[in-house]
Amino acid sequence: MISVTIFRLPAATLAVFAVLMAGGCTPQANYDELQTRYQQEQAANQKLQADNAQLQADLVQQGPQTYTVAADLLFAPGNFDVTPNGQAALNDIAGKLSVLKSGKITVNGYTDDQGIGEALKKQGIKSNLDLSSKRADVVANYLRTHGVDAKLISAKGLGDTHPAAPNNTAAGRAQNRRIEIVVEGPGN
Repeated sequence: MISVTIFRLPAATLAVFAVLMAGGCTPQANYDELQTRYQQEQAANQKLQADNAQLQADLVQQGPQTYTVAADLLFAPGNFDVTPNGQAALNDIAGKLSVLKSGKITVNGYTDDQGIGEALKKQGIKSNLDLSSKRADVVANYLRTHGVDAKLISAKGLGDTHPAAPNNTAAGRAQNRRIEIVVEGPGN
């Protein structure tokens, strides 16, 4: 089961504590305002905890959840550095995954069946498997540095071995160049 725990001491509680520690008194109106703020923050915390519990339950019930992002969006052709558009897409995914405290996140890299260009070969990339591995590693590291628990993430390059479409058209090859981020809760 995915466990998310949020600890937050409401500002109203801190204010009441500060007044009491200082040995001061507060007028009834101030006390009532602080009490109302405390109750509102308690209700907000309860809602946040309920939302996190629902997210956990959804992940367990639905089984693995996969985010598929076109490599052409994430990377420039013949490259493995994340583009600004790719960063925007990954930021959105990282925001969703950053609440997870258990489970498993696997970043899978895929390519089409076209050969590796000379520019990539000069960077030490010798095959589609190398390229897919490097891109998966880059995405996994990006997610780690943007709030996703590093203990949950692994990366795997699969090259051109699992095509999503035939490689005989440009559109098919574009579908095959992708990153899949698979999220599995405990027991999945």
